[in-house]
Amino acid sequence: MRIHRLYTDQPLEPGRETTLGDGPAHYLGRVLRAARGQSVVLFNGDGHDYPADVIRLSKTEVVLEVRSRLPAASESWLKVTVVQAVSRGERMDRTLQKCTELGAAAFQPVWTERTEVKLADRKLQKRMRHWRGVVISACEQSGRAVVPAVLESVGLPDWLDASTPAKRLVLSPDSECPISRLEAQGRIELAIGPEGGFSEAELDRMRASGVLSVGIGPRILRTETAAPAALAVLQALGGDF
Repeated sequence: MRIHRLYTDQPLEPGRETTLGDGPAHYLGRVLRAARGQSVVLFNGDGHDYPADVIRLSKTEVVLEVRSRLPAASESWLKVTVVQAVSRGERMDRTLQKCTELGAAAFQPVWTERTEVKLADRKLQKRMRHWRGVVISACEQSGRAVVPAVLESVGLPDWLDASTPAKRLVLSPDSECPISRLEAQGRIELAIGPEGGFSEAELDRMRASGVLSVGIGPRILRTETAAPAALAVLQALGGDF
């Protein structure tokens, strides 16, 4: 029988009760039709799983007793931040979901010359909350106990100007350096362009800033395909695949 996993932002301790609100209560009671005594696994992003049992359940809350704390072995030692140009609707969601499943350590949304999405401040904050929810759901599904950060969005020049010890890569269909030739280790920041790709001026600036241009075969990939494909190669080269 499958044990369902649920995220909570609350501290969790073995032997103590924890109360979850409307969302988890609805999911457990109405979707899963859970009953008293059913076992679930809770996690709060600290790298551990917390097996727990439902002891009370209502329409508005669910109370669980945490049984134990178990270290989760689901994090890659290769720390890849996906620097994704903001894309439209479900395309961005797919990138976040699939890259979380594949072990991305963090996400840095960036605005580029060819980014088609325009979001005012209030809508942007709402979208950021949505993106973080997509990442949490992917962690619940994939067994991860550390939630990748979705960082505040920045312009591409701001990302380039930020100091970092990470190796920086940009995926480009014109690159003569296959990503499979890299020595993947430590921390990597992987830049993926928007629907229309990075402009030549942006690519020139990235190269001038020391960002290595890499390719992933002779075919041009959609923006929502490029990041998961490149991340899978990096995980195979130096991660936990």
